[in-house]
Amino acid sequence: MKARFLLLPFVGLLTQCGGGGGPAAGVIHSGRMTQVVNVSAYDPKERQREGRSYHEHDVSALRANGAAGLIARCGKGGVLDTKCANFLAAADREGMQIGAYYRLQNHVDAAVQADQFVSRMEAIARSRSWKAGNILLCGDFDARSRLSDITRFVDRVHSRTGRYPVIYLENSEHLKLLLSRADAGTKAKLRQCPYWVALYSHESGAGRYFPTAGSPDGLVSHYNVWNDWSLWQYGGVDWERGRSRPKVYSHGDFRAAPYLGNLDRPVERNVFKGSPGELAAFWSRHGISTR
Repeated sequence: MKARFLLLPFVGLLTQCGGGGGPAAGVIHSGRMTQVVNVSAYDPKERQREGRSYHEHDVSALRANGAAGLIARCGKGGVLDTKCANFLAAADREGMQIGAYYRLQNHVDAAVQADQFVSRMEAIARSRSWKAGNILLCGDFDARSRLSDITRFVDRVHSRTGRYPVIYLENSEHLKLLLSRADAGTKAKLRQCPYWVALYSHESGAGRYFPTAGSPDGLVSHYNVWNDWSLWQYGGVDWERGRSRPKVYSHGDFRAAPYLGNLDRPVERNVFKGSPGELAAFWSRHGISTR
């Protein structure tokens, strides 16, 4: 499916978020795309304008501005995120789908990090009575990750939960070369894990070997693993002197406002390629049960 077809239905939805103060300004899901946010201990970021805010105990502003799901960082390189459980509980109170990601780092064994991730999410799943039926599981791999670490993390999560986690890949030439050159068996395994695109600019990831990596479809084709993408992080931040600056994909006919609806600060923004009903089914296939 060509990028032109994928992106155009979403253009009007993104531009609804450009201003205004009412809930309608943030409702940006349709039959094809559903808004999801991801958060960590870095959130909420500093206030930058008038508008609504949120914190780990209250994410009603995210829900009011169209977010149907929230994915919180569980940990990073052996260290657990202090806000994960609170963010998930707050999102659950708002009736949102909930998920978690683990940021792998090379200096800690990949299986050990997977064990920490699964054990923490199982403990959180038992910690309260949840509205949500499942917690989505995601692995976040940095620009210099090793292929063996990616596969060992995936294998360990699957062996313990029976679920293949979502794979989030930093947009780097190293990872594109690594995965595109993997053997057929490794690619078949990774294909069981949905692909979560990281792309905040049409110029991101372009390089000597991949000069046309500026669209979600372009990244799919360059990795030569997946047939399609499931989640796309189109909005993030750049950090300058301790302050965050919104960085959002906005190019050609595809335009996204710097902020989500009437929020007073940036938030990491994603779309799921499907309806809210399809989002729930996706969560079930790649998440652990809370019941």
